[in-house]
Parts: sequence; C-alpha cells; structure tokens
Amino acid sequence: MTESDIEELILRSYDLFHKGSFEEAEKIYEKALSIDFENKDVIAGLKCSKFWIERSNQLVTFGTDNFAKSEYLYNEWKLFTNFLKRINTPFRQGVSVIKQWVFQTALTGYLTASSNMGSSDEELLLRIGKCYKGMGDYDKALEYLESASRKKRDDPEILGELADCYAFINETRIAKAFFREAFFINSQNVNIDFLESELIIRLIEKLRVIGYSEIVLKEWIPVYAVIWGIFNVKRELKPLELGKLKQSIFSLENRITDTNSEDERSVLVPRLINRYFWLIDHYIITNEPRDKVEEVLRKIHIIDESVYEQYIN
Repeated sequence: MTESDIEELILRSYDLFHKGSFEEAEKIYEKALSIDFENKDVIAGLKCSKFWIERSNQLVTFGTDNFAKSEYLYNEWKLFTNFLKRINTPFRQGVSVIKQWVFQTALTGYLTASSNMGSSDEELLLRIGKCYKGMGDYDKALEYLESASRKKRDDPEILGELADCYAFINETRIAKAFFREAFFINSQNVNIDFLESELIIRLIEKLRVIGYSEIVLKEWIPVYAVIWGIFNVKRELKPLELGKLKQSIFSLENRITDTNSEDERSVLVPRLINRYFWLIDHYIITNEPRDKVEEVLRKIHIIDESVYEQYIN
C-alpha cells in the first residue's frame, strides 16, 4: 500500500471519530501503522483512539442521565487537552473532529437539562456556551455566554470565554478588553484549558516554554500580555474600583514583604505587577501628575527589574 492509501485510511478514521466509533477508528490506525510505523498522524490517531475508547464506553454506565454524560465528557476534554500536550503531535484535523463529537454529545445533555429546568443558571449557560464554541458556532456561543454574564457579572471564567469567542469573530478590541478584565479580576479562575483563539494561545504557549507552573503561569499571562502589546485596550477606573485597586496593592505589598515562601512570592509578584500596570494606566488616562506614575514604576523596578526594563522599553 502507498502513502495515498494511508491518507485514505486516516480520512476514514475521521468519519468514525465524528460518529464516536473509536474502537473502529483504532482498527483503522492499527492497519495504517502496519504499513508505516513512523507516520506521526497515524501514531497520534492511534493514541487518541485509545484515549476515547475507554471514555466513550464509560458513557453507557450513565444510562439515561444525559446531564451526567455531558459533565463527564466536559471534564474528560480537559484531561484530553493535557494528554495532547504530552504526545506533542499536532494532529489538528483529527483533534478537531473529536472535539466536534465531544461537544456535540455534551451539548445534547446540557440542552435537555436546560429544557427540563425551564431556565438555566449561569453555570449551565456557561457550559452550553462552551459547547457551541467548541463546535465552532461562535454566534450561538456568545448568546449563551452573554446570558451567563448577565446572571453573574464580573466572573473571570465567563469573561475569558466571551473574550475567546470575540477573538474568533475578529472583534479583537472587545476580546482584548474582556481578556484583560478576566485576568485582572482573578487569573486563577480563568480556565485556560478551554481557551482556543490565537490571540491568547500563542501567549500561553510562549510562557509555558519558560517553564512556569500552571498556577504561576496564569498570573504572568496579563503581565506579559501588557509588555508584548496584546492587552492594549485600557480604561479609566471608577472611584470605587480605584479604591479597591489601591487596597489590593497595599495588601499584596504587605504579603510579599511578610512571606518567607518562594512559592507564594512567585504567585504574588506577578499579581501585584498586573495591578501596578492598571494603576499606571489609570493615572495616564486621567492625566495625573507624572510623579505618581514614576512612583509606581520605581516599585516595579524593585520587585522585578527585568519586567521593569521590558515595560519601559
């Protein structure tokens, strides 16, 4: 058999992925592997098939509880994204088809739950929005995510998903604004495993190369997004927001001074720097005296000289 025969087998496997027939897909890849055991797509396809065989079979154990099936698939997708990082093979088309099956199947259960309830809470609306986003229906995703946001304002995860969707429909300015708000409110509550737009993914990948742990990485995302000109949509703070920001800065400064834990410091320093950036932006937008900006810059220089140099240059 030739290379074109292998390509034909891979295309057949995509049809099986679309149907959730992972055991049949595994057989296809085993056949392809016997022809070319070095083909990266074949190896990745076989690994992905094996991953989802166990998961798809597990769905039967939930019986008619479609919501439980949806929750199971939702959580397994997060594990799958980590699995893909480990196998380190793009396999983009195959993953895209699997994603369609996962989120289409999960969506069915969530919509049924929503219908049975007669209404949806913000968490269910968020789940439905994520499913539509995963399927590539960004307009429908925004409909549900905006409903979730109205029910639970200033939620970092919802704002992050809204930003992701707006990035996909090329509403870049809105996307940047929502991303910046989400990571300002609480970086740890932004579920980066579900973010997919190039606007944020490239940034996350660059930071992962540096070697930050997941918790620390989330805190550095908004810092480097400002330094690298990604989070460049800024706004004036309301008086109450400004007061809370200054209180947060004061608290973080004291915690950094008092802690003897490097692990704690590794999280608190980028969190504080992000707040310094917000304060500087506010001072510039409201035409505050330059010495106020200089004071904040001096503080940044003290806690992280490298960030200071990158920020001012």
